[in-house]
Amino acid sequence: MTPRPVMVDIEARDVGALARFWAQALGRTAHDTDGTCHVAPARPDLADVTLSVVPAVPASGPPTRAKNRLHLDLAGASAAHRAELVGRLRDLGATPLDVGQGEVPWTVLADPEGNAFCVLEPRETYRDTGLPAAVVIDCVEPHTMASFWGKALHWTVHEVTEAYASLRSPRDAGPYLEFLRTPDSDTGPDRLRLALLAGSGDPAAEIARLRTLGATGGDAGRGGPPGAVLADPEGHAFRVVTSGRSS
Repeated sequence: MTPRPVMVDIEARDVGALARFWAQALGRTAHDTDGTCHVAPARPDLADVTLSVVPAVPASGPPTRAKNRLHLDLAGASAAHRAELVGRLRDLGATPLDVGQGEVPWTVLADPEGNAFCVLEPRETYRDTGLPAAVVIDCVEPHTMASFWGKALHWTVHEVTEAYASLRSPRDAGPYLEFLRTPDSDTGPDRLRLALLAGSGDPAAEIARLRTLGATGGDAGRGGPPGAVLADPEGHAFRVVTSGRSS
């Protein structure tokens, strides 16, 4: 059984406050486990993404308002729903953010610790995803990333172009995993990253398999619960949870 994405790690200075924001934003409940707060979907059997808010490490520096290499897109079901959602998120503590997007039909906001996310205009692609529409990762070569992550997760590749690639669970449920060509994407530490749950087999074998696909590393990790931290072919860190509960 291969790993599957079960969470997005978000480093936070105030774990509880940021977890409460995202729980209220997504209509979920936050559960604290040893200093980490999991914001999980109501039905964990669905192919959805849990947010895992973890303590920031000193190397992260003070909170900044920025577009990280990984961000969330939230789906607007209609123009009225999107406007209501943006208003509700701002009431919860989100603020408008300019990351150079220019005139676009979606809204870019920052959560209370400055992490950018988008509230999208209605799109047919996301009609059945639920509120989290996509986990978007900046990269240099979408084709390379789609190839690695498709094999790593056994997810279905839906689209690959020079500028964009998208994958989704083979159950065709939950958010998409998307890769957006961003040539100036750096390879430094980021405050958001994927975390995967190893399958029920030998965790060491799972990690070895990911390395044969092009992953590198395997240290103890930056914050959060225990687990090996690897990097994909473009240097994006991701955590492989090899023991204990993930949510």
